[in-house]
Amino acid sequence: MAFAAIIISFILCIGSPSPTLANPSSIITESVFRQFFPSNVANPFYTYSDFIAAANGFPAFGSTGSLDVQRRELAAYFANVKQETGTLQFIREINQNNVYCDTRGGVSCPAGAMAYYGRGPLQLTWNYNYDAAGRAFNMNLLQNPDQVAQNGLLAWRASVWFWMQNSNCHTAITQNQGFGATIRAINGVRECGMGSETQPAQNRINYYRDFCSQLGVSPGENLGCA
Repeated sequence: MAFAAIIISFILCIGSPSPTLANPSSIITESVFRQFFPSNVANPFYTYSDFIAAANGFPAFGSTGSLDVQRRELAAYFANVKQETGTLQFIREINQNNVYCDTRGGVSCPAGAMAYYGRGPLQLTWNYNYDAAGRAFNMNLLQNPDQVAQNGLLAWRASVWFWMQNSNCHTAITQNQGFGATIRAINGVRECGMGSETQPAQNRINYYRDFCSQLGVSPGENLGCA
C-alpha cells in the first residue's frame, strides 16, 4: 500500500502544472485584449488568435517567474505595443522617409535604404533586425521586409522574437530591472537620457501603469528612462 501511495503521489506531482508557470492566454484573455485594444480602434490585421499563436512559439514569454512578474511582462510588452502602433491602429510606420540602413555590421540593404522602416506591433526597424528576424523564421525578410506588414501572425511573431531574443526586454522585467529598461531597448536613442521623461516615454509609462492596474499587479520600480 505504501508503494502504491508513492506511485500515485508521483503521478499527481508530474501531472500538476507548476504554480509559477502560465500561458499568456490565461492572463491576456480575449476579453482583456479587447479592453487594451478596443475593436473600434484597433486594425483588424492584429488579431488575438495570431498574438496567442505567436506567443506560444516562445515558451518563456509571459510565463517566467511569479504570477506578478508574468503579469508585469505582458503589461510591459503591450504598453510598448500601444505606443508603437497607436493602440494597434498602424501596421507600418507613418513616416517612411527615414533611412534605416546600417551596413557597418556586414548586412546589406537589398530592398533599398528606406525600406526598413517600422512594421508590426513593435515596429521592427533597421536592415539588421529584419535580417536577424528572417534568419530566425527561415525567411528572407531582408529582401522583402514588407512581409511583416502583410501577415498578421508573422507581425506578432517578429515582435515577440524581438522582445525575447533580440533585446533585453524580457530580462528587464523578469530580472527586476524595471519597465524603463524596455523603453531603452526599443527606442532609447530618441526617448531616453534627456534629463526628464520625453512625452513618448511618459506615454509608455502611463500605458504600463494602466495595464498593470487592469491585470491587478503593481508596476514595480524604475519605470522611467530619463
